Amino acid sequence: MEITFQNPSYLYFLLLLIPLAAWYIYRRKRTTANLQMSSTNAFQGVGKSYKYYILHLPFVLRMGVIALLIIVLARPQASDNWSNKDVEGIDIVMAVDVSGSMIAEDLKPNRLEAAKAVGAEFIASRPNDNIGLVVFAGESFTQSPLTSDKTALIGLMNSISDDMISEDGTAIGMGLANAVNRIKESQAKSKVIILLTDGSNNRGEIDPLTAAELAKAYNIRVYTIGVGTKGQAPYPVRTVFGIKRQMVPVDIDETTLKSIAEKTNGQYFRATDNKSLKAIYAEIDQLEKTKIQVTEYSKKTEEYLPYAIAALILLLFEIILRTTVLRHIP
Repeated sequence: MEITFQNPSYLYFLLLLIPLAAWYIYRRKRTTANLQMSSTNAFQGVGKSYKYYILHLPFVLRMGVIALLIIVLARPQASDNWSNKDVEGIDIVMAVDVSGSMIAEDLKPNRLEAAKAVGAEFIASRPNDNIGLVVFAGESFTQSPLTSDKTALIGLMNSISDDMISEDGTAIGMGLANAVNRIKESQAKSKVIILLTDGSNNRGEIDPLTAAELAKAYNIRVYTIGVGTKGQAPYPVRTVFGIKRQMVPVDIDETTLKSIAEKTNGQYFRATDNKSLKAIYAEIDQLEKTKIQVTEYSKKTEEYLPYAIAALILLLFEIILRTTVLRHIP
């Protein structure tokens, strides 16, 4: 561990101790009382009191207090040497379906809100990764490019909604192609796309399998997640009498999603409830652990407190000496 100073120029104030010591010596000589006696023979053999030996101790303590306070002002800091550390880091783009069907309530409170909550947890659990966010419905756009700012990314994840894209539908191919475009230039050894949808491709100019071939060409692994229960799901419908819920069939093109995953050496998962969706992200989190070695410098820590405490102790000791055993009586 190495001690450095944030304000090293303050240490020059320690030179002030020299004139302070000189002034103390000069003042002591000028103010020492003298008593003329005809002879000192009567005092020969008399030992010196302990007060004689500690007479200058208060001044020494005061000098110590000043020196310690100067060190405190210079802000001593401790820092370690450069060190190698293994961390886990990859580049990930999350492609999330925000089409109208994502407000179905087979997941609670609905599919989209469940996907946002679990996705935010996943982002927070990957501090060493660069993560981007793509959304798609009838078309696709980038909500966030690859970034290491997890706070901002989680905020963007929480802000997505089912009405943020005017053209409804499910353009899986467009969403995947957009995600590939965002990560293809990455220099990371491991590049991953997590594509989450609850439907079948029915919009867009790019076929999902064509987009999968593009991902494969750039060595991008794609994990696909189909969201929705088996059979039918409750879906809120606005009527003149308020919001009513009716059962609608769950239509997930699992064949295509499985093919996308197989082509890119990824995996397909089916989330039928909140618990299974959370388990899927936990499994992906465990699958995508790539160790890389980085060299980092530890953060500096403030070390002024011991010096400040020592200065306080010396000051208290000086005050006690001056007001007790070395007290002057006028």
